Amino acid sequence: MMDRRTFVRTTALAGMSATASRLRWAWAADASLKAKAAAKGILFGSSSYGPWLFADNALQQVFVRECAITTPEAELKWGTLRPGPTRYNFEPGDALLQFCQSHGIQMRGHTLAFWESIPGWFKSYATPANARQMLTEHIQTVCGHYAGKLQSWDVCNEIINPDDHNPDGLKNSPWLTLIGPDYIPLAFHTAREADPHALLVYNDFGIEYNFPGIDKRRDAMLNLIHRLLSQQVPLQAFGLQAHLYAKALKLMNTDAITSFLKSVSDMGLKILITELDSDDRGLPADSAARDQAVAESYTTFLGAALRNPNVIVVQTWGLSDKYTWQKKHAPRDDGLDVRVLPFDQDFNAKPIYQALAQAFDAAPQRTA
Repeated sequence: MMDRRTFVRTTALAGMSATASRLRWAWAADASLKAKAAAKGILFGSSSYGPWLFADNALQQVFVRECAITTPEAELKWGTLRPGPTRYNFEPGDALLQFCQSHGIQMRGHTLAFWESIPGWFKSYATPANARQMLTEHIQTVCGHYAGKLQSWDVCNEIINPDDHNPDGLKNSPWLTLIGPDYIPLAFHTAREADPHALLVYNDFGIEYNFPGIDKRRDAMLNLIHRLLSQQVPLQAFGLQAHLYAKALKLMNTDAITSFLKSVSDMGLKILITELDSDDRGLPADSAARDQAVAESYTTFLGAALRNPNVIVVQTWGLSDKYTWQKKHAPRDDGLDVRVLPFDQDFNAKPIYQALAQAFDAAPQRTA
């Protein structure tokens, strides 16, 4: 299986069809998504990126009104945190944390061990002889800096890829190459020692559709979780990114989503929907028709996922179409702006917003 960006580019447009239904909705300003989610024991939020958030007052207002939790898109990744082998740059992460604390918003950590966002100095500096110590010291330093301040950590991110033909379906990554598969339990144990309180999460993507090879991804993820738990690794939650494809609605396998998440929760793990959005390529140019189809993609996915009472967090990967990674990595062929998030470029609520609100209203109550 390919990496997420290639996956988005190559699978979202192949052999797909969708049925868009009309959604009647009206946005109530006094019923925020975080309030609707909280009523069911769920934290709703969005990813955030300081340079955008701090520079745009409209984004700040929507963010504070709607979000109870956030994941920094870049501030806590190696590429931002580690300007040099012996240097750490906590200023961007600290600034975002201070903003969140001042507005009563919880913050997540993202991410400690990831194949991407590796700083330029890493390739010439890291070796099999020093990589284990490098990863350990990084996690000790970063988790120690934020100990007691974050809701959770994505300890290991995007670590399954059966197409790489490694044992247990593990993805090729610098950490696998330099350390071997033991980098995964090493990362979790080190994170737990450095921060006894944050929820420790394994975060991954690509289980929602009947695309070729997805069954192998699902099986590999579940087998990995089972293996880690059997080894007493302090894994507490699974993060599902949920990057959807609105044009592929008929290929979304809601039974598989429900079954997969039940298998995860049956192993005692909490579940976080960490990066929810929906690719709108292949949909009509008309914005109203696109919005309906994208909203139905959200509705169908959340209808399956939120049945599981262990789903305790739902985060979109961005709030406004003005700020989304899909502008660059999943642009439309017709050159139109993507419409993939709850608010449009001008921060007007879209049918996606109502789809989220209705999904929270329909979700069963979480008991703990």
